[in-house]
This record gives sequence, C-alpha cells and structure tokens, in this order.
Amino acid sequence: MRNLPLDGELVEVPEAQDFELRQHDSILRLPHAFSFDRRGFFKVLGGGLLVCIAARHATSQESGAGAHRDHEPPKTLDSWLHIGENGEVTAFTGKVEVGQNARTSLAQQVAEELRVPLTSVRLIMGDTELTPYDMGTFGSRTTPQMGMQLRKVSASARAVLIQMAAERWSADASGLVVQEGKISDPKTNRTISYAELVHGQKLAKLIPDDPELTPASDWKVAGASAPKANGRDFVTGAHQYTTDVGLPGMLHGKVVRPSAFHAKLMSCDTSQAEKIPGVSVVHDGDFIGVSAMDVMTTGRASQAIRAQWDAPPQISDRELFDHLRKGASDENDNKEQFVLGSVEQSRAQASKTLQQTYTVAYIAHTPLEPRAAVAEWKDGKLTVWTGTQRPSAVKEELAQAFRLSPENVRVIVPDTGSAYGGKHTGEAAVEGARLAKAAGKPVKLIWSREEEFTWAYFRPAGVIDVSSGAKADGSIIFWEYDNFNSGPAAMRTPYEVANQRITFHPADAPLRQGSYRSLAAAANHFARESHMDELAHEFRMDPLEFRLKNLKNDRLRAVFQAAAEKFGWGKQKATPGIGFGLGGGFEKGGYIATCAEVSVQRGAVKVTRVVEAFDCGAVVNPQGLKNQIAGAVMQGLGGALFEAIRFENGRIVNPHLSEYRVPRFSDLPQIDVVLVDRKDQRSMGAGETPLTGIAPAVGNALFSATGSRIRSLPLAPSGIPNKAS
Repeated sequence: MRNLPLDGELVEVPEAQDFELRQHDSILRLPHAFSFDRRGFFKVLGGGLLVCIAARHATSQESGAGAHRDHEPPKTLDSWLHIGENGEVTAFTGKVEVGQNARTSLAQQVAEELRVPLTSVRLIMGDTELTPYDMGTFGSRTTPQMGMQLRKVSASARAVLIQMAAERWSADASGLVVQEGKISDPKTNRTISYAELVHGQKLAKLIPDDPELTPASDWKVAGASAPKANGRDFVTGAHQYTTDVGLPGMLHGKVVRPSAFHAKLMSCDTSQAEKIPGVSVVHDGDFIGVSAMDVMTTGRASQAIRAQWDAPPQISDRELFDHLRKGASDENDNKEQFVLGSVEQSRAQASKTLQQTYTVAYIAHTPLEPRAAVAEWKDGKLTVWTGTQRPSAVKEELAQAFRLSPENVRVIVPDTGSAYGGKHTGEAAVEGARLAKAAGKPVKLIWSREEEFTWAYFRPAGVIDVSSGAKADGSIIFWEYDNFNSGPAAMRTPYEVANQRITFHPADAPLRQGSYRSLAAAANHFARESHMDELAHEFRMDPLEFRLKNLKNDRLRAVFQAAAEKFGWGKQKATPGIGFGLGGGFEKGGYIATCAEVSVQRGAVKVTRVVEAFDCGAVVNPQGLKNQIAGAVMQGLGGALFEAIRFENGRIVNPHLSEYRVPRFSDLPQIDVVLVDRKDQRSMGAGETPLTGIAPAVGNALFSATGSRIRSLPLAPSGIPNKAS
C-alpha cells in the first residue's frame, strides 16, 4: 500500500496493477521437481523492411519491465513488423488468440496506420522464437497496450516508407499520399508500392516516442466491423489446435494423478506397465507418467501402475466460507485497503443503515479445449506447442524445470480454444516435455475433462461484508466493504461516498485458485450492486434513480441510461414470477450497465432478456465487440445461476460436465448490446468487464420477481426454493 493525497485527505490505495500481476504469478504450480541429469530471423522471412523497437521503449509497455521490472526483452529478436517483397505485412506480438478475436482487431490497427488492405496483414502471435517477450494475454490489455504499440510501429513504418519514396523521387515528403499500400506524388502522378520500395532491402529503424497516429474519428479500417481472421478455417475444421498437432513418430502421454490435493507418494509399482510393449514409463519424484503409440495403450499402461498416496485431512465446501473468514490475514503487508473520510464518525448521521454478507463459490474455467501440449526434444532444444495465455512465462517454467538456458526453449501457441484466465500456467507443457525426454520421441499430452476440472486452478471463492448508511434523501454517506479471499479487482465503489473503508483480506485458500475472466470484479460487482439495490429498497426508490442520485461519473451514468432506455426500464411493472434488475460499474477502463428480465415458474429460473451497454472508448471492431459482450453475458450466466465446484476432503466431487452445470443453448436469453462508441477516448479492452454486470442484474431481478433476496453465487443452482433468504 502507499499513501496518496486525494482532495486534501490522506488515503490508502492499493497498487492495483501490481497486485494483479502478483496474483497471476502466485498461482500455485503443480509440484513437478524433476531430478534427471541435464544432458536466423531473415531466413524465415526473407528480404524486406524490418521495423524494430529500442529497448528503452519496450521496457515501458506491457511486453517489458512494466510487468517484471527485472526482465529485459530479448536482445536477439525485437522486431514488430515486416513488410515483404510481395507486399504482405507481417506483425509480431507475444499476445495470443484464445477466442477473443484479437488477431482481427490488432490486424485492423496495423492496416489502419500503415494504410494497407486488411487482407494483406497477417499476425504471428505467441511464438517465443519469433515474437517479442510479452507478459501475457490477460487484464484486458491487448487493445489498449498492444494495439497502441502496433499502431505506433505501423505509423512509424509509414513515415519511413514515405521518406524513402521522397528521397527516391527527390520530392517533398509532406506532399506524398499513401493509400492501399502505395505512395503517390500528386504533382507528378508517380506511384510506387511498398513492395517495390523495399525490394531487396533489410532495414532496421527505431520507433519515435510520439509518431503521428490516425485519430479514431478518421479511421477507415479500424472502427469498422471486420470478419474474424482465418474464420473459415475454424468453421471448416482446417484450423490446427494443439490437440491437432502431429509430429513424425509422436507418442501419446498420460500422467498418473494423486489421490487427493496435497497428497504425497508413498510407494509406486510400475512393473506391470513396463511389460506392455512400446510403453515408456517415468517415475521421477512424485511425478508418474506413461507414453505409448496410441491413446488406448497409454490408458491401459497408466491403469496398470500401482501407486499409494497419503493425503492430509482437508475441508469440504460446506465449511468454505467460515474457513475463509477465519483464515484471513489482517497484516498490513498483505491486505489491500482504501480509506476516505471516517466511516465511524459518519454512522450517526445516517437516516438508515444496512449490513449484509454476500458469498461467491469456487467455479471452474471449463474451457472448450482442455490443457494440451506437444513436446519435442531435438538437438538439445525443447519445442512445445501448447495453449497458454503466457507463452513467455511457460518458456521460463520449462527452462527452470529442465535446467535449460532460455535460448534452448521455444513455446508456440496455436490459436486456442478458450482460456478465460485459466491458462496462465504450463502444467501440460512441463508434463509432456518430461515424458518426451524419457521416451526420446515427441509426445502429445491432452488433459481429460476430469483432469481439467480437478487439477486446474479455480476462480477464488469469497466472503464479502458490506455495511452502509444514507441520509433521508437517499444520499449514501458511508460505505464499509470487506472482501475475504476473492480479490480486490473493481473493489472500489464508483458511487460518490464521502466516507469509505474498503479492504481486501487474503485468506488461507483450501483449493488452488487464480485468474478468471474479470478476476474478482464479477464478485465485487455482485456484492456492491446487490447492496445498492437493497439500499434503494430501504428508501423505496427506483434502483436506477437511486444509482444516478449517487453517481457523478458521466460515462458510467451514460451507460446506465443507455441500457435503461433500450431495455424500457420503468415501463414494465414487475409481477409475481416476472422481475427486472440492473447492475453496472467500471473496470479495466470499461463502463458497463446491464439490465435483465427473469421468469420464475414453479421454482425454475429463466433469464429471458438481457440488455448490456458498454463504453470502452473508441471501438475497433464493432461486430467483434458485440460478439465479445454476448459471449461474456452467456459465460456470466453460468456463474450467476448454477456454476459451483463441490469438494470434499481434497477431492472434487463434480468433475464432469454431467455434474457441473454450464450454460446451454436452452439458457440463451435475448441479448441486446448497446455500444457507446467514444471516439474521443482511447480504446480499452473488452475481454473481462462485460461479464461483471450480469450476476447482480439477475440477482436483483430475482428479488423483483419473488420478493426474496439471494446473496450467494450461484443464485439458483437447483431452482428457487420457497423462501430464498
């Protein structure tokens, strides 16, 4: 924490971004400590113009020391852009494509600044041998940081090309015109393409600090809807996911898992598995794995291994919330806190006060594509194809696990079948590489759905206490907020409250936990916006009116009003079994407001309609953004209504999709998206914030429909009982 003056007050505020990075890096790795002994760029791309970035620039943005201040970008490969002799533009980024359509929106920004057709731009993403070091694809940073980086690179390249043409023609550079990858001189009618201009040249240029960028109001390629890059390949099945990668002589691997979390291996008999022809067996510390030519043989070999494990007693989900509260840390070095005014002194001034507790269960990421890796050792170098959000971090993980220099490790990330914050770590990559090392052949390892549910990390569970008070006119005068374990993301209230104390308390977590789409913002939005509705009810005020009364931020007011107008808020009256609710807030530079209509019939809950308004600054790809928002709404419905991990004594008891309920096509409501396109504002990310409004909107709508308040997520895992609370 650090102290900063704010309007004359001394307040404590968390280093939110630093905490987020620490949270990503602190995800517990599966304990594989292996004991075995350690035993030309232009050739890839050909001639052309290579635009490079100096280290001093790289360390100031996400790819550099802003994340890991002691991590300098690689010196051997710092290029961002290549213009080929055939006119094709190749841009490089360590970001990865995991379903958020970043490949398309980043290409649009390159095409816009370089003045080339979108079809001529391709991106190489997430290949640690070809792309600059990158902290990872998370935090909704691809658009505001990497998008801006590639815009600067492309604008600088455009300036270099114009200058080259001016020098060739002995013309004034300021009079030249660039369009469709060609430079023209209106005075002489001369025209030259980028391809002709760079023919046979290998040039490296530094990027200036402030290249001239195209304002969003003048965008032609960016700012317009564009189809998904390589979209046909995904529809036809031509795209190669990690699970589709095949190498000559490749084996299939499987890991023998412990009997429970935190279990220690007591004994292991691999003799029967070793008798199976073509099977390679690894027993290294607590790691046990097999590989064979086909999946069935691998499965048979793993079942033949006799392993005895010893696991300590562990709690169940029934004890979870008491455990989190009792195990919370109140040490100043651990908790994150914001203080403004005096909560204690303002309590006596409140006309009404309210105190409630809200809880959030552990939930799983449930990616479409479970963890997978293909590992190959060749000439002392390890190459791994895997689906991860952090290829550079997985490269470091592999180098540490196998005592390799980073130069001898390469991680390649094919466009991946979703992640949702769940693929920061490289478990499958490390496991596949260990099996490949033992077998002397490439190995493909694919986690089963049960392994994904059990051994991946979860979205943190949490307990949130909220205490508040307001004057007789509904003006909130104090707000006390304590979050136990789920995290500090979006913990601060966007409403105007003179006296606040907001605290995050880390806790002793019983399950492996880590990032999830929006981090803790979904939990904090649920608690805060549910409580705002409860306050509005106490004062007999309309929930929207109550929020606007306590809200000054113009952009957040605008999305609330836009969502309400599209939804027809206040025009329809709630009736028994039919209810309406709303929720909203601010996170990662985005402003969100969500309205929901729900139907409760004989205990069954159905969300029938959702309107979501979103402002993330200047919109790069409107249709892509709408798809992102609709997808976030559907994902958020699962956590709102029924998703919850159940566990008992170190074991997950619902590790299959038949037992763990995720949204289905039958759950799909009508979804209307309202984009508040602010071309006067910088483009921000949209991967996370759109998820945060749906749970409170649905919870508040359930109260409207039933008159009973539910303060726990999921809201209705088995429908609505006779009395919710």
